[in-house]
Amino acid sequence: MEDIFSLINEFFAFLGPITDAIWDFPTNIDWYHNIPVVGQFSFPVILLIGVGIYFTIRTRFIQSLSFGPSIKIMLSRQKSKQGVSAIGSFMLGLAMRAGPGNIVGITGAISIGGPGALFWMWVAAFFGMASAFTESVLAQIFKEKKGNEYVGGLPFYGKRLLGNKRWVGLFLSCVFITYALFNIPAQTFNVFSAIGGIAEAATGEVYSRQSILYYTIAIILVVACSFIIFGGIRRVVAYSDLLVPLKATIFCGISFIIILINFPLIPYFFKEVFVGAFLPHAIFGGAIGTALAQGVKRGLMSNEAGQGTITMAAAVANNRHPCEQGLVQSFGVFFDTMVICTLTGFIVVMAHVWTGSVDGVVWESIKASKLSLYLTSVKALVPGMLAATIEIIMCICYGLFAFTTLLGMISFAEISANFISRKPSFIIAIRILGSFIFVPFGALTILAGLELGNLWYISDLMNIIMVYLNVPLLLIGLPIVLKALAHYRKTKGGKFISQDFGIQTDCWTEEQDLHK
Repeated sequence: MEDIFSLINEFFAFLGPITDAIWDFPTNIDWYHNIPVVGQFSFPVILLIGVGIYFTIRTRFIQSLSFGPSIKIMLSRQKSKQGVSAIGSFMLGLAMRAGPGNIVGITGAISIGGPGALFWMWVAAFFGMASAFTESVLAQIFKEKKGNEYVGGLPFYGKRLLGNKRWVGLFLSCVFITYALFNIPAQTFNVFSAIGGIAEAATGEVYSRQSILYYTIAIILVVACSFIIFGGIRRVVAYSDLLVPLKATIFCGISFIIILINFPLIPYFFKEVFVGAFLPHAIFGGAIGTALAQGVKRGLMSNEAGQGTITMAAAVANNRHPCEQGLVQSFGVFFDTMVICTLTGFIVVMAHVWTGSVDGVVWESIKASKLSLYLTSVKALVPGMLAATIEIIMCICYGLFAFTTLLGMISFAEISANFISRKPSFIIAIRILGSFIFVPFGALTILAGLELGNLWYISDLMNIIMVYLNVPLLLIGLPIVLKALAHYRKTKGGKFISQDFGIQTDCWTEEQDLHK
């Protein structure tokens, strides 16, 4: 067993420098790094924020339609049993978006770039809404039928946009499946961290990574995942409809209570965020580029706009018009960042742990562990008698964030796998890979003593690969999206027939009337 643990450690250690080099390019080149402000931005950050701005302009600020109309769409009654409802697809997408990154990722961005990183995260999310709209509309237009379900997403529209070549879709499907499966270890780690944190807060004991508790968690997690995943996408959606609102309600409710308890600190929060965005504190390097880069990077990686990773949730929905799902997923970016991530930011900034003004807290000793930093911030803002209870509740939320993201990863891999083959045996093989290979593999990384920073190397590597593959496709497909949007605005969501726009699709035809 020790040999296996050693091999896992060596594997992630090998990926670390590769991931850093790709994400940091070209900031790791001296002449570029020395350019004021701009030299702090890596190419991936420039690419994502740039296309977000471009899509915003071309869609004439589609963000303005992503609030009232999207909520109305989600609340409307589904008129057929084909596919998943709009609200179901929203919850499935939010299961992935609202993950542990909303806590540890945002906490990390603030700990490195200062409170000002939160401002730039808002900016990135605003423009990211346009990217999410674009990719979700493409996913809807080029979705395909599978019995009483829909399948689609990045591999499906990638194939159609690049000359209808099947090998393109096969390649994209394989990359996406790899992306999803290799993100599972990090989510498994987060589940363990949450349950371990609950046990330690409740008992006051510290548990070893190879204790009976951790082995028990591993067994229960594998059983729970396999039960839900082997029930198919509809069972996953059913549990998402239950767990996503639950985790969001509890997290937002407790966060609001903490903020209200510390109401006098709200002006301090906004001062630190807006001033820190342009005049960062010296403890964070004092460079505006650091705050900006951290806010953009972690904000976009949290809401996943432009990565193509939420397109599977967009494709499975039954909508009256392709643009409806674009608005729904665009609203998902807003809710993920402007609400959930901002609440995390409120707590971390208001606690001002980094200033050294919190008794008994040494900034340097906790900033390496983002979950510890977040929980320390929570405890600093609540009365002592409530601290342990609030800590347990927030750990439960963190565990739910991780668990639903884990389910989403496996489910989206399955949806993508339908491009390769729709044979039941092949789909079952994907479920087995996710539930019985990669979830246990993630458990092994915990027992091996890996820290979350090591596990995030592979997540960050796969994230940037997805960005480089998806963004060019969005640029190619933008004219189609703009035609659909013009039709949506003109007809106020009237019947969309793809042939009228010179596009041959599997679903949006006269023969396949989605209203039945």
